[in-house]
Amino acid sequence: MTCPSCRQEMASQTLEGHYGQEVTIDLCHACAGFWFDGRESLELAPGATLKLFTVIHENRAARQPLGRALGCPRCRDRLARTMDMQRDTRFSYWSCPGGHGRFETFFDFLREKNFVRPLGAQELAELRQKLRTITCSSCGAPLDLEKETVCRYCRTPLAMLDPKQVEKAVAELKRGAEQRPVDPTLPMRLLLDRQKVDRAFAGHDHDWSGVTDTFGLLEIGLVGAIGLLEVAS
Repeated sequence: MTCPSCRQEMASQTLEGHYGQEVTIDLCHACAGFWFDGRESLELAPGATLKLFTVIHENRAARQPLGRALGCPRCRDRLARTMDMQRDTRFSYWSCPGGHGRFETFFDFLREKNFVRPLGAQELAELRQKLRTITCSSCGAPLDLEKETVCRYCRTPLAMLDPKQVEKAVAELKRGAEQRPVDPTLPMRLLLDRQKVDRAFAGHDHDWSGVTDTFGLLEIGLVGAIGLLEVAS
């Protein structure tokens, strides 16, 4: 299986699916994207989604810009850019016109699974005070914060990984999965993890000190929020 963007060989990973089935997906670490055959993204069990969150965190700095023309690794037809909506968050992917599957960036996968939220007006104003440009977490293109709140190339709006939403999403996923007995230290561990991210995302007084013009907002949130997922391991 070759990557639709860079045409290099993709890595495969077998994960737990619903009803005890296994789901094997393909991913390109260099382009930070998943290839899902058919409905594989929907077939992932909650625990598998959490594992992919960790994969995204571990490869957050490896992303390279995507190619302008992406081809289906099955039939080689050009993939079509497709927009979708999950709750209040817009996400996108490239779908095969022949129905073979879709290519989705790591960060659009996070949007699809409801781990992120759009950037608010106050948060955007604070960010503009610090930076003129920022990197799109979806495709890697630069965004001019004075003129743009949506990427001109992939049409992805600015969004941030909200630790409160991550905690909520993790809880929802864990309720739907078969879990081992509850760790008695879980409340304290969650509290400590929460303190790590609250300094960056507390109320309307955000600390953007870790954000640079070559780093996206979702990468910043991943660094602080990954501890929330470690309790599920």
